[in-house]
Amino acid sequence: MQEQFFKKLDLDIYIKDFKNLFARDKEIFLQGDSKLHFKRINELCLIDFTPPPIIGNLNTALTHLSKQGILHLNQSFEFIKICMYFNYLKGLKFDESLREWLLKIEIPQSIMEFIEYFDEKGEIKESIDERLVNLNLALKMKKESLVAEFKKLTYTKNLSAYLIDTQVHLINGMEALLLRGGFNHALKAKIIGRSSSGGFYVVPLSVEKIQSQIDEIKDAKEEIFYEYAKKISLIFYKNLMFLKFINQAFDLFDHYSARVLMAKKNDFEFVLTDNSSNLNLYNFAHPALKNAKSVDVNFSQKVLIITGVNAGGKSMLLKGILSAALLAKYLLPMKINAQKSQIGNFKEFDAILEDPQNVKNDISTFAGRMLHFSKLFNKKNILLGIDEIELGTDFEEAACLYNELITHLIKHDNKIIITTHHKRLAMLLAKNSQVELLAALYDEELSRPKYEFLKGTIGKSYAFETALRYGISANLVQNAKKLYGEDKENLEEMVSKNINLELSLRKKSQELEMKEAKVDEILLSLKDQKEKNEQEFKKLISNLEFKYHQAIQEAKKTISLKDTKEKQRSLNKANEFKKSIILPSIEQNEEFRVGDFVKYEKIKGKITAISKNDAMIQSDGLSLRVPLKLLKKSNQIPTQKVKSSINITRPNTLNMTLDLHGLRSDEAIERLDKFISDALIAGFDEVVVYHGIGTGKLAFAVREFLKAHKSVKSFNDAPFNQGGFGAKVVKL
Repeated sequence: MQEQFFKKLDLDIYIKDFKNLFARDKEIFLQGDSKLHFKRINELCLIDFTPPPIIGNLNTALTHLSKQGILHLNQSFEFIKICMYFNYLKGLKFDESLREWLLKIEIPQSIMEFIEYFDEKGEIKESIDERLVNLNLALKMKKESLVAEFKKLTYTKNLSAYLIDTQVHLINGMEALLLRGGFNHALKAKIIGRSSSGGFYVVPLSVEKIQSQIDEIKDAKEEIFYEYAKKISLIFYKNLMFLKFINQAFDLFDHYSARVLMAKKNDFEFVLTDNSSNLNLYNFAHPALKNAKSVDVNFSQKVLIITGVNAGGKSMLLKGILSAALLAKYLLPMKINAQKSQIGNFKEFDAILEDPQNVKNDISTFAGRMLHFSKLFNKKNILLGIDEIELGTDFEEAACLYNELITHLIKHDNKIIITTHHKRLAMLLAKNSQVELLAALYDEELSRPKYEFLKGTIGKSYAFETALRYGISANLVQNAKKLYGEDKENLEEMVSKNINLELSLRKKSQELEMKEAKVDEILLSLKDQKEKNEQEFKKLISNLEFKYHQAIQEAKKTISLKDTKEKQRSLNKANEFKKSIILPSIEQNEEFRVGDFVKYEKIKGKITAISKNDAMIQSDGLSLRVPLKLLKKSNQIPTQKVKSSINITRPNTLNMTLDLHGLRSDEAIERLDKFISDALIAGFDEVVVYHGIGTGKLAFAVREFLKAHKSVKSFNDAPFNQGGFGAKVVKL
């Protein structure tokens, strides 16, 4: 069920890529304290580390040990690899949480000793046992003898006549020669098979003897390996609780490692869920989308209704919000601004995204959806997504029914995301204060979706525009608009104007916020400058007071002096002190003119007016009055605005008809383009273009050009008396 839900949300490839980063297969859910796991994962993100080695499932081995069984050496080596990896981790410089956790993992010395028993391939090293050294040496010599024996036999004169080839063949695990019949008098051997050509696969008795000796050596090695297997298994049995613990600890670190590797690989971030039910996403993009445009979503109420243009990203946004909540719950990374985002914790997730109708379940679309809804009424704290909620039944009836169903689900503390083209349902639900609106936007100039969303309004579906974009004839679309009705078309126009007004207000609000930020910056700069000036002024006053005090004190000395010369010297000194006192003055050396670029501390601007002592400067759309004595000229070079002028000459003579008969398509389109431009300048609102019927190529080129021209409101085949199918009446 979990895999199916991931697939519904288009997360199946993401989950597959994530699972490939595990050292051994396991479920993706990370049990335990999410806050603690989140802290450790963030600590691990700061460290360059070697990922865990591939480890097999050891549950069977642990069960075998609990019954005092003997593990095979390759099973024992899997435990040794885990211990070796944790020994490596303990040597890294982790932060507080991971360091404390790793310090608690103390590997018994008796197990650590076994690390020296194995080589990198998991085989027992011969250096730990002299018997293995001798047996391996004997095995090497016997294998060399075996090779020499086969070589000798292939070059034996008596046997050469019976050799089909000189190769040594491996038959049923035994090395043999391929001989013709009648070899018995030349070689004593045992037949072990026949070839397709009628030859005999034979094992010479001399070879069989050497092979038997090799098998004896291998058996002797296996007996030694069995001794070590028993020894290791006995120690493992005594430390069974530790092995169970470190096996689980390995899986836990494997969870951390896979998440960190996934985040680093894709430049993703982690979000820790909180106890709220808010879903505030900033710079978020669904993991399945490549080079996707990031979106911001602030969803704090109970219901979010997403309306708007077809193929504008509504369904993907719904899946994205569900995916973000699910990934955050599982502590999986995603493309998001984690610092600004907030994601609540939900007990359960559900999604109604597909048409339940198929030949197997014998159920209609609407009935299937009602069945799904009936299972939700007793559940609480669910995050539910419903795509194209009006699917499968009459939209008027569905509006009233779904309004009641959604209202009921809200009462059970559920959170719901809905996509719909159903304006009546959106308007009914929007009366509820717990419902938020979001509209997918459409670029009317470029005639395509923006893949952006506007909060607080109902979106227009742009069905007619979408049909034109995907190649539906303009005539068919025009007829459909007539059937749709003038009143409804006016309503769509009002919705469109409302969206454009909202966008305009948002833009002005952003500009105002930028200006407020600039004002705050200027005020802060002025405050800093004021404090700086006050400090300099206090310092200057203090210095002047000290110098005046020196002069006065020196002058007072002359009163107590009796000697005239000493009095004169003292007065001269006091006078020198007085002369050294220079009163501060601010001179305005620079001359300023209107249009000069100036700066006052960090503030830069352009002088727009000058009075006697002050200047008015323009800085980032703000006007400031600053004393001239505080201004300095800036090195900024004023940008020259290039003025462009367009002169349009009205054509002297212009017909309201254009004849394209006999022209090639490229020539005809060039003339048609100029003809329409001239007609627009002349103020014509309707013209006639004659292209003829012929092969149809010219008619097709004209039709495609008129479809794409922005100034052509509509065009139709001319009446029969004006050319019929061979002409077009074009409205401008």
